[in-house]
Amino acid sequence: MTETLIETQTPTCRLTDPAEALAALERAIPNLADCRRSAPAVHDWARVEEDLGTPLPSDYKHLAEWYPTFAIGDYILVNLPEPGEEHLVHRDFKSALDVLLDAWLEPALGLPAYPTPGGLLPWSESDEGDKFMWSTTGDNPQEWVVTVAGRGGAWWHYAGGAVQFLAELCDKSLEAWGLRIFEPEVTPC
Repeated sequence: MTETLIETQTPTCRLTDPAEALAALERAIPNLADCRRSAPAVHDWARVEEDLGTPLPSDYKHLAEWYPTFAIGDYILVNLPEPGEEHLVHRDFKSALDVLLDAWLEPALGLPAYPTPGGLLPWSESDEGDKFMWSTTGDNPQEWVVTVAGRGGAWWHYAGGAVQFLAELCDKSLEAWGLRIFEPEVTPC
């Protein structure tokens, strides 16, 4: 089976501080701050992570604490857990995994899906069917890389976190291999 993975894009500096990554995203999408909560939401992350069977990256959790689900440029849906709905998160991740397994990973590339060690765990998608996932390699989710599965067949890694990936995709410091060009603005929250 031939893998169509292109290669890895590496940020100049990986942002490991969740607040710094979020600030970069807010700079890259000027109207994003209009959707920011006045205070961080309180999530039951212990429940979410227990249900999933893995801790999640801190930048993703920080984003979900400050923002509800939003869409960027009518293209990328950033579906975030809502407080009080933590019991639904596992179902949402499982549903996204089922789509990946049926249509993308196993038959097309033979790539493993989570919970296989190192498997792919989806965290976002585009309205055109592009998938944005974490490669769950290693014991530290802060070191997971983003894997992009472009609907047109382009597969590649980004050696940074999800929030930094979105920031650099929106400020165009990242090459959008196989992805549609879009305006970095948030549609109604």
